Amino acid sequence: MAFECQKGWQVSSGSANDAWNEEMVSCSELPGPHSLRVNEVEIQTKISSNAERSTYALTDIDHNDHCSFLELPPVLISEILNRLNARELSIVSCVCVLFWRISSDSHGWKEFYCERWGLPAHRKPSETSALPHEKSWRELYLEREARSKAFLGRFKIDVFHGHTEPIRSVCLLAFANLIFTAGYDTVIRMWNMEEGFLIEQSRPLQSTIRAIAADMEMLVVGGTEAFVRGWRAIPELPHLFDISGITGRNTEFCLRGHIGPITCLGFDSARIYSGSWDMSIRVWDRASLKCLKILRHGDWVWSLVVRGPQLMSAAGSDIYTWDIETGQQLRVRLNAHVGNAYSLECSRSGHLLFTGGEDGAIHMFEDRSPRRRIGHSDDDVIVNDKPVASWVPHSCPVYSLAFEDPWLVSASGDGKLAMMDVRKLLKSSSNIKSEKAANNQWKNTVTVTLQNVEPPQRLLHGFYQNLYSVDIGAERIVCGGEEGVLRMWDFTQALEIERRVQASRNVRLENRSRRKKANAENDNKAKQVDPCSIAAKSCERHGGGNRVWRRGDESGKVQA
Repeated sequence: MAFECQKGWQVSSGSANDAWNEEMVSCSELPGPHSLRVNEVEIQTKISSNAERSTYALTDIDHNDHCSFLELPPVLISEILNRLNARELSIVSCVCVLFWRISSDSHGWKEFYCERWGLPAHRKPSETSALPHEKSWRELYLEREARSKAFLGRFKIDVFHGHTEPIRSVCLLAFANLIFTAGYDTVIRMWNMEEGFLIEQSRPLQSTIRAIAADMEMLVVGGTEAFVRGWRAIPELPHLFDISGITGRNTEFCLRGHIGPITCLGFDSARIYSGSWDMSIRVWDRASLKCLKILRHGDWVWSLVVRGPQLMSAAGSDIYTWDIETGQQLRVRLNAHVGNAYSLECSRSGHLLFTGGEDGAIHMFEDRSPRRRIGHSDDDVIVNDKPVASWVPHSCPVYSLAFEDPWLVSASGDGKLAMMDVRKLLKSSSNIKSEKAANNQWKNTVTVTLQNVEPPQRLLHGFYQNLYSVDIGAERIVCGGEEGVLRMWDFTQALEIERRVQASRNVRLENRSRRKKANAENDNKAKQVDPCSIAAKSCERHGGGNRVWRRGDESGKVQA
C-alpha cells in the first residue's frame, strides 16, 4: 500500500509487509497493541530528513524515486488512521500486521464506542486506554456490535407481579442489575433484573408517579405532587438505594418549585432536570439541590432528554433544543406531530433525535441536516425541519421511546412494542438524498416512509391494553402499562441459540450431502458393465453355458 507523493513519482510495487521489513523494522520488533512506543531519535531523524527533503526544488527531485506510505513514522500513521470511521478502520487493519497493530491501539475505537454507547460500567472517564489485563477498545467495540444482533434472535418473557394498578414509568439500571417501577398505586418497587424477584418497595407516596430516573449515585421520581423526591445511593448496600428506610440513614430529599404534575426527569454528571405540566423545565444542582435555571415552554412539557451540552424537550406538539449553560433556545421545531409529542429520545452523540406522538407516528431528525429558518432575523431560532425518516408502526399514540444503538423501541396505546434498526433507515435516506442531489432536486430534507423502503421492523404482540413506558439495556427490554405487570424480554441467549441452531443446520446439511453422495455412488455401481455377466448372457442365448464347456472337453479328448 503506497501513495504518490509528487506528480511523476513511481508508486512502490512491493507489498506492504516487504516495504516495512526492508525500510523500517521487522514486525517482530513492533510493540504490543497496548504499549506502542517509538524511538524518539528515529522520529527526529525521520522528521529532519523529511524537512530537508521538502526544501528541494521540484526540478531537483529524481522522478525515479518512490515513497511508500509505510515510510511515515508510526505515530503519524496512527494519527491518519484516527481520522477513519469504524468500518474503514476495520478494512485498513486487514492490510498488514503493522496496520493491524496500530489500528488496534488507535484511540479512535474509544471514540467510536463512547459515541454510540457511552463509557462501559467498569471504566472511569479518566481511563484513556485499556489496561494490559483488560480488553482493548477495539475488542470492546466489536463485541458490543456483535451483541446488538441479539435483538433479532429468540427471546424469553419474564412477568413481574406486584403492582396493584397500572404502571406509568419504568427505569432499567443495567449496571447495577436493577429495575425500578412506579405508577398509580403510588409505590416505587425495585426488582432484581437477573433473578426477577422484588428487592424492596417504598411506602405509599400519596401521588401517582409519572417519571423515574436513576444512575449509580441517585434515584429521583416525580408525579402529581409537583415536587421531585429523591434518594442518594449508599455504596455499602448491594442494591444501592434505601427506598424503604430500613437502614435508618437520611438519604431522602425533595426538590420543590413546580406548580404542576411532573412528567419527565433527566440527569447528567452535575445537574438534575425536571419537566412539568406548568410549561417549564427546572435545572437543579446535584450537590446543593438548588434550582439553577427555569426553561419556559409554550405548552405542557411531556418529555426531555440530555445529551452533552444540550437539552431536548417536547412540549405540546413542538420540539425544543436548549443550551444548558446559557439557558438559551437553540432550535424550535414547530408541529412535529399531529397532536401532542408524548415521547422523545436521542442518540448518545446527539446527532439523531427521535419523537413519538399522539398520531402514532415516529419521526427521526438529524441535527446536521440542512435547516430552513422561518422569519426575517438571523437570531430566529424557529426552524422548519422535515424528518429524515418517518414511519407509523402503531395505530394509537406512542407514549414512550427507548434507544440503544442501533435499536429504537417504542411503546404505544395499541399494546404493541415496535423495534427498529435505524442504520438501515439512515442508509436508505442517504441513498435517496444522493439521487436528489444528482437530479438537482434537493429540498432541505428527505422523508423516508414505509412505502419507500422496508425497514427492519419487529413487533412484539400479546397485549391488549395501553403500554405507558419502555426501557432497553443489557440485551433486555422492559415495559409496563395498564395491566399493572412488568414484562421483560430477555435476548441474552439469542446468539447462543442461533449458534446451536446453525450448528444443527450444518450437521443436517452435511448428512444430507453424504446421503446424496452415497446414493450417487450406488447408482454408478449399478450402471457399471460386468464382463462375466455379459459372457454368461451370451452363452445362455447359444443354448446354455454347460453345453459349450462339454463341447470343449470332448474336442480336447479327441485331439489327445
